Amino acid sequence: MRRKDREISDFDEMIEVIKKCDVCRIAMQGEEYPYMVPLNFGMEVEDSQVTLYFHGAMEGRKYELLARNSKVCFEMDCGHMLYTDMEQGNCTMCYESIIGFGVVEEVPEEEKTAALDILMEHYPVPAGFRYNEAAVPKTRLLRLRVERMTGKRRAK
Repeated sequence: MRRKDREISDFDEMIEVIKKCDVCRIAMQGEEYPYMVPLNFGMEVEDSQVTLYFHGAMEGRKYELLARNSKVCFEMDCGHMLYTDMEQGNCTMCYESIIGFGVVEEVPEEEKTAALDILMEHYPVPAGFRYNEAAVPKTRLLRLRVERMTGKRRAK
């Protein structure tokens, strides 16, 4: 990382940044160009192993690309705020971000409900809300086992 003064190296701090993000972008190897898709996600942490969960339709381009190569890069960011220094005539963007790498696999049918529950825990939903169980068989779930990640922060 070029700007070591902005690096987030503490694991727990990176987890806190992830908790604040609401979209995770995954980049896959496409035919001619990389292919990136923004996804809703959930996170599970066990013994410093981060696993991200995603859901989607039953078919689509991302599944075709992942079948060829399941190694991905992911990115998420939050805390965006334009900061202007009127005296100096400078401006910059404040943010927090996480970039990482890992391997994606499909969640087996018997684990889909648990994966959806993890995903739903990431978002503020009204008390008592429960997703329609009939949607589970029509939903494809993926998990990304994070192999490595880095964090970066530009504070005011």
